Amino acid sequence: MNKYLPCLIFIFFVSPIISQDSDFSVKKLKVGDVAPDWSLRTEFSKYEFLKNWTVTKNRQLRKPSIQPDRHVVLFVFFATWCPPCVDQLLPLEKVYQKYKDRKVKFFIIDETDPNSDSPDTRTMLSEKNINIPFLRDNWTLGRKYGIRAIPTIFVVDKYGVIQNIRVAYNDEEDFVGELSKTIDSIL
Repeated sequence: MNKYLPCLIFIFFVSPIISQDSDFSVKKLKVGDVAPDWSLRTEFSKYEFLKNWTVTKNRQLRKPSIQPDRHVVLFVFFATWCPPCVDQLLPLEKVYQKYKDRKVKFFIIDETDPNSDSPDTRTMLSEKNINIPFLRDNWTLGRKYGIRAIPTIFVVDKYGVIQNIRVAYNDEEDFVGELSKTIDSIL
């Protein structure tokens, strides 16, 4: 039974997300929408909030006395069992390294079931020298965002408005250039 567990998990939990049609767009959100707020647990069991970095105009950040500056936020829905997610890590790390000292926050939103036979997220990221922090989710946020396929990247501006949604990964595209262009245009 244990050798069939990953297949069963995929069929029952992931296939509704991917859907039977070929439309891999994000179901609920589009560019120009305000990003729904979230709070997710870090690998160190603390919480990270989107409102720590970006909120709509005329609103204060969650902790303005500690962190008064708005940031661009890039986050990707990811799982260790997803080959395109893993392939995307190194180019994503290049973008992270380019902007890590600017007002841009990066997060990997990990949808890997910790009870599955999938590789451990921390171990995988360490082995690949990925420095982007990851946050744990159990598809709660994925459903809230209408994710239908992974990897899916959101780039949110300083006022919480979605500026780019990138679904899937193809190593032949100018991934680093496209994300850099989006970030540069909103910084």
